Amino acid sequence: MLDTFFRGIFDLEQTSVISVSDFLLCIGCSLLIGVILSFGYQFHTRYTKSFLVTLSLLPAAVCVVIMMVNGNIGTGVAIAGAFSLVRFRSVPGTGREITMLFLAMGAGLIAGMGYLGYALLFTVIMCSLSILYNSLDFGWRRREASYKTMNLTIPEDLDYTNVFDNIFQEYTNSCELVRVKTTDMGSLFRLTYHLTLKDAAKEKEMIDKLRCRNGNLEITISAQETAAMEL
Repeated sequence: MLDTFFRGIFDLEQTSVISVSDFLLCIGCSLLIGVILSFGYQFHTRYTKSFLVTLSLLPAAVCVVIMMVNGNIGTGVAIAGAFSLVRFRSVPGTGREITMLFLAMGAGLIAGMGYLGYALLFTVIMCSLSILYNSLDFGWRRREASYKTMNLTIPEDLDYTNVFDNIFQEYTNSCELVRVKTTDMGSLFRLTYHLTLKDAAKEKEMIDKLRCRNGNLEITISAQETAAMEL
């Protein structure tokens, strides 16, 4: 009676029907995979509750889709077309977020095909590697301290084109002027630079020389935003 209730109304007699027990087993395994991925992603990473919920449920959603396709090529093509129309209206994700979403979809696909052991093994291996790689520095902390964003205020009568070039050549490996803005009723210019310092320990020394050049007006320096470049 239960299997009859869950049988498709368009199924033929020769069509193989997924039993309720197998369906629940695959869903349960997929949800477990999602939980493992969520806990693996939390290790040494900033995260939001929304993303963790998505990561937990995505394998089960993909698993159900694969089970429902069940070898039907036409349905598979239709589903692929429907997924291609989906647009996530959110901020761009980091490389790790996109990777974890692909892992969740891959694990759900394996579970939907019925290979639950392989799905769990794949999840455990990939989560372990993700935790391992995320714990390694790869020299990033040293490089991150060298990437700076500087806001430099100068009087309107000072030509900013190359007035600071010799200072930047001395203390930076690269320097890019990314923004020019007038302020204080046009009497001042605020310049925004992206810098890569040669030696982060000489940051104050560089600022002191810049202060002598810009008339001791405001200078702010901060860590460079790299979220848009993480991919």
